[in-house]
Amino acid sequence: MTFQPSSRGLTPPFHVMSVWAAATRRAEAGLPVFNLAAGQPSSPAPEPVRSALHRALDEELLGYTETPGILPLRQGIAKHYRDWYDLSVDPAEVVVTTGSSGAFLLAFLAAFDVGARVGMAIPCYPAYRNILQALGCEVVEIPTGVENRFQPTVAAIKDLNLAGLVVASPANPSGTMLSAAELASLAHYCDSNGIRLISDEIYHGITYAGRGSCSWATARSGFVINSFSKYFSMTGWRVGWALVPADVIDAVQGLAGNMTICPPAPAQFAAVAAFDSYAECDSHVARYARNRTVMLEGLAALGFSKLAPADGAFYVYADISHLTNDSLAWCAELLARTGVAVAPGVDFDPVGGRKTMRLSFAGQTEVIEQALGALQDYLGAGTAG
Repeated sequence: MTFQPSSRGLTPPFHVMSVWAAATRRAEAGLPVFNLAAGQPSSPAPEPVRSALHRALDEELLGYTETPGILPLRQGIAKHYRDWYDLSVDPAEVVVTTGSSGAFLLAFLAAFDVGARVGMAIPCYPAYRNILQALGCEVVEIPTGVENRFQPTVAAIKDLNLAGLVVASPANPSGTMLSAAELASLAHYCDSNGIRLISDEIYHGITYAGRGSCSWATARSGFVINSFSKYFSMTGWRVGWALVPADVIDAVQGLAGNMTICPPAPAQFAAVAAFDSYAECDSHVARYARNRTVMLEGLAALGFSKLAPADGAFYVYADISHLTNDSLAWCAELLARTGVAVAPGVDFDPVGGRKTMRLSFAGQTEVIEQALGALQDYLGAGTAG
C-alpha cells in the first residue's frame, strides 16, 4: 500500500509565490532585485493600527473572540459602508475572517454544493478557481479581452446554467473595473436568476477614476468580500471580512466556528483603528497613481503596446506575445538575468496567460524606474527571444 495526496490536494501552485521565493534567494545572495511581482503594498500598516496593536498587547487578553469577530470591528466595518457607499449594513451581517482568503473559503462552502457550476472571467485571481476546484465545484471560465475590459457581462453568462458567479472590480490581474451600472446589472441578473454572486471588492479605495461601487447597493443575495490587506496595507495581518446574505449567515458562522474558531485576535483589535487612517492610506494611493503613470508610459516606450487599462488596484497586465509564448520560462529568465521580478500570466489564465505578464506598481517609484531601465537593457541585448 502506498500513500498519496487526495485529489483535492493536487491544487496547482501559485507561480508568483515561486517568483517571490527566487527573488528573495537572489537578494540574500547580494544581487540586485527589482520586485514587481508582489501583490502587496510596500508601506507598513497605518500608524493608528500599529499603535492600537501595542495597546491591545498591553491591555487585552487576546484569547478566542466571537467567531464572526469582535463587535467593535464589525461596527467599524458597518460604519465604513455607510461613510463610503451610503449603505446601511447591520454589524450582524458582517463576518470577520482570516484575510479575504478565509472569506472566499467560507462563502464557497456555504453557497455551493459539490458539482455546482461557478463562473468567473478569465484572466482572474487563481485562488478563486483553485479553491472551488478543491471543493469539488465545476469552474466555468468566461473568456474576456480588451473588447469587454476583461470583465464578465450579463450576455456572456445567460446560457451558462450557473449556480454562482465571481466578479472582481478592480480586478486582479487586469486592474479593470465594472462601472456602477455594469455591476448593478450583473447583481440584478444574478439575484433574479438564482445565481449566487461573490463580489470581490478587496481593491476598493485603490482606484484612479472614482470610487468603486458595492454590489449590495443592488441586491443582498450575494456575498461581498473585502479585506484590510490592500488599501490599508495590512497583508500579513490576515484580517478580512464578508458581508453575508441572511439565508446563509448561520451556515457561515457554523463553518467558521469549526474551521478557525475565530480570526486572529491581535489583528482584530488593531484593525478597529484602520478606519482612523483614511488620509494616510489615500497618500499611498496617490503614490500608486504616480507609479501607474510611470509604468504605463515606460512599458509603452519599450514596445509593450497591449496593456490593460489599470482602472484600479496596482497592476499592469501586459501582452508579451511579441516576445514569448512561455511566460513562465520568460519571467524566470528575466529575473535570473536582470533581477526584475514579474508574475507570469499563466497564474491568471492557464492558456492565454502563456503570452502575458503582470507587473505591480505598489512599490517605491525609484524601484519601478530601475526595473524599467533593466528591462530596457534586457530587451536591447536581444536576449528576450
